[in-house]
Amino acid sequence: MAERTQAWRSPASRRSVLSGGAALLVLAGCSREKTAEPPPQPDGPPKGSLEWAVEGPWRAQDRVRDVWRHPMETLRFFGLQPRMAVVEFWPGSGWWTEILAPYLAEGGGRYIAAGFQTGPGADPAQTQLTAAFQRRFTNDRRLYGEVELSEFGPTSGPVAPAGTADMVLFMRNIHAWMAAGIAEKAFADAYAALRPGGVLGIEQHRLGPDKDQDPTAANGYVQEAFVRQLAAEAGFVFVAASEINANERDTKDHPFGVETLPPMGLTAPRGSPPDPTFDRSKYDEIGESDRMTLRFRKPE
Repeated sequence: MAERTQAWRSPASRRSVLSGGAALLVLAGCSREKTAEPPPQPDGPPKGSLEWAVEGPWRAQDRVRDVWRHPMETLRFFGLQPRMAVVEFWPGSGWWTEILAPYLAEGGGRYIAAGFQTGPGADPAQTQLTAAFQRRFTNDRRLYGEVELSEFGPTSGPVAPAGTADMVLFMRNIHAWMAAGIAEKAFADAYAALRPGGVLGIEQHRLGPDKDQDPTAANGYVQEAFVRQLAAEAGFVFVAASEINANERDTKDHPFGVETLPPMGLTAPRGSPPDPTFDRSKYDEIGESDRMTLRFRKPE
């Protein structure tokens, strides 16, 4: 395993990736900043364990979604180990970062956040989300370690030095890349970053096989077969699929796409004022989306 290096950053971008609406497909978050050590957990799991990272008190506001996202089971399915170098594409507000960064920091690994491509003309929503992420996760090294920053977008360079990553994660972002016309680039950039034998882990809203795939995935759902095809074309080998994040109650025909469901909970088209007369009850009962969970590897 390579020694930890100083934070590495790809070249500045020259244009933005998506419109404001598409940028917010990634869950918006806050910029909570912490400087103190997390309180001890004398009766909890051992410090540095995956259980410790998932159950950490710094996640108090986000653990409510664990029932839908199954972070411990998902990361174990991907094969996460503490000394790995992990690249997460478009981490958004850092829902996974607050698990991965402390875990890898304690274990001697590395966490690289390949965020939105920035630079002149960048979308304001992307810029705001990126700034909040950086404030939160680079100002508390005692908890999160040295979070390394890079970028992914239409004209971005490598997300990490070639062949240095043990794992790359795509967590509910492929639909946004399809909308931007950069899905193929995402898989190619992931392949380049991974060492031979490295893992690509994917979580994505799943469209049923009986539905027609919109090339832009406007409703947020993508067919599993289409994702596998993208991975294969980039050179990846399929390893396994899991139903960890399945939700059979998701009918996938919601008026405002997948964002009709929690946690977004739209009551009107994106960009329109909320509709107080919209009945959310059946969508809240469904819960979060049905999602595929896939593991691929780069051939040795």
